[in-house]
Amino acid sequence: MNNIKILNHRENPLFNRKEVEISIEADVTPKISEAEVFIAKEFSSSTDNVKIKKIRGRFGSNNFIINAKIYHTKEDKEEIEPKSRKERKATENKPEEKK
Repeated sequence: MNNIKILNHRENPLFNRKEVEISIEADVTPKISEAEVFIAKEFSSSTDNVKIKKIRGRFGSNNFIINAKIYHTKEDKEEIEPKSRKERKATENKPEEKK
């Protein structure tokens, strides 16, 4: 991933997060996990605090626009963001710890 531009950067104090829109030039559509790591490094945050909302690209173009939300803490993110099906299944199948 190279040639990065921050298109929009907004602080949202109500939800304790930053909302960013970034333009990236890459050969292949970036995966969500790659985008989380990149944005966390760019804004000096943890990957646990980053939620990728959307990755958009046009057919035949190498430019991609990533919409992301960067929360101040992991607890803020878990409280506000809905869990995906994959995340819900992972928590359902997780065995309970016995004390």
